[in-house]
Amino acid sequence: ALFDRAQSLAHVGGWEWDRARQHLHLTGEALRIVGLEPGAQTVEALLSRLRHDDRRRLAEAMERVIEQRTGFDLEFAGQRGDGHGFWIRMIGEAEPGLLAAPRVAGTLQDITERKQAEETLRVQARTDPLTGILNRDAILAELDARLHDPAQARVAVLYIDLDRFKTVNDVLGHGAGDELLVRTGQRIAHAIGTEGLLARFGGDEFLVLVDGAEPEQAPRLADAILQALSRPFLFGDDEFTIGASIGIAYAPADGSRPQQLIQNADIAMYDCKRRSRNDWQVFTPDLARKQQDRLQIETQLRRALDNAEFRLVYQPQVDLRHGRIVAAEALIRWQSHQLGELRPDLFISHAETTGDIVGIGDWVLREACRQVCEWREQGLGIVRVAINVSYRQFVAEDLAVKVAETLREFALPGSALELEFTERVLIEDAPATLRTFAELRRMGVVLTIDDFGEGYSALNYLRRLPIHGLKLSQLFVEGVPENRSDVAVCEAVTAIARSLGLGLVAEGVELESQRRFLLELGVPIGQGFLFAPGLPPDEL
Repeated sequence: ALFDRAQSLAHVGGWEWDRARQHLHLTGEALRIVGLEPGAQTVEALLSRLRHDDRRRLAEAMERVIEQRTGFDLEFAGQRGDGHGFWIRMIGEAEPGLLAAPRVAGTLQDITERKQAEETLRVQARTDPLTGILNRDAILAELDARLHDPAQARVAVLYIDLDRFKTVNDVLGHGAGDELLVRTGQRIAHAIGTEGLLARFGGDEFLVLVDGAEPEQAPRLADAILQALSRPFLFGDDEFTIGASIGIAYAPADGSRPQQLIQNADIAMYDCKRRSRNDWQVFTPDLARKQQDRLQIETQLRRALDNAEFRLVYQPQVDLRHGRIVAAEALIRWQSHQLGELRPDLFISHAETTGDIVGIGDWVLREACRQVCEWREQGLGIVRVAINVSYRQFVAEDLAVKVAETLREFALPGSALELEFTERVLIEDAPATLRTFAELRRMGVVLTIDDFGEGYSALNYLRRLPIHGLKLSQLFVEGVPENRSDVAVCEAVTAIARSLGLGLVAEGVELESQRRFLLELGVPIGQGFLFAPGLPPDEL
């Protein structure tokens, strides 16, 4: 009884098989573990409780014990009569000294709990704890396995990055952001059904693996995902609409290794996000070349300031009626030691993305003020210079303090400086924005909205900001006076400026017919190749 009690507490039973008599003896605990009745003590009854493959393994192990006089220590899975599964560890060896009719004896241990714990840990190791879908490590392992299996090597990867996710996080908090990720994962899973394998790759990024043998399947699933995410998400009384940018890459054409394939899908996703958002893009070698060019530009851009590779040229702003210069706009040029001359439209967007624009903007401010000071010392008086201020520069530092310090350094009045902002500042109607504009205006600095009409055109905010003028974009000026749409936009912007008492400068004036049209419209100042390109300081 004590021995039976010890077996029960340890979940270990004993067994003995007499081969000659074909008799199997199981102790009470061993019977309980495998779910057999005391009368059913046969090898066949025990084998019937095991999985099909494990039946064969146990039978072969017991035969080897008899033939080779060796022991075994194996784990088997099975199912009791009541339907509950179990795992057992069986140890067996031949009893010594019985050469003619050997018996095999050993122990039988219930290891179900341990196996269940191992399975739980295995699942947890593969599962994203927030969304319950596969995690990064699991999807990488799955992709690696498929790429090494010739039957599954043609696979497509969908790299999904959510658009406007940060808005929910910022407005409602991280709790709502987590809930949005969970609900997004559910929608994507429903959209792909059984056609793809879904994982959360990190942050607000998801990955889907699909069969790449049918090239049209991945784009079709991408469309289904975008459609699923197009419905608004409700958080109490708040309603948010997000989208996704999706990059698609195919193996083996776009990569035969997991990281390479995912990286190329990532490149396609970023191109999609940069161009349009809420769309999908298939990877192409041309995208990879553009990505390499971007990386090269960004690498050299970080060194450009230290290497003194930037210079400013100055394009005059001209009185359209009398032709006299009233101011100048400072335009940056980059002569890279490695890449040669690069146009601003090639590198400014990169500088915005990397944050290098803040340092570059500070250099432009100081260099323009230094040049104005030098002109004044040459007896040319004060030439007002306009410089572009990036929104990143606006929010990254106290712009009013920076401008005041620079003006003091070169002993310049605020009227020597004009700051041009994009329309983005119009929608960022934060108290700090209004306060900064008010401080700059008090200094006498001229404040202008650049390329007005191209972007947000937030007229409601335009009347609140203490600005002095607008710049009419070259985009509209180039079509006048022939293009009726461009004429209508120019008329509208001119009317807005006049009604709000704002100054107006037209950019991109290249033809005499454009100058006459703008003058008749009431635009007083223009700049463009009709008068001069950007000039070195001495030529200006």
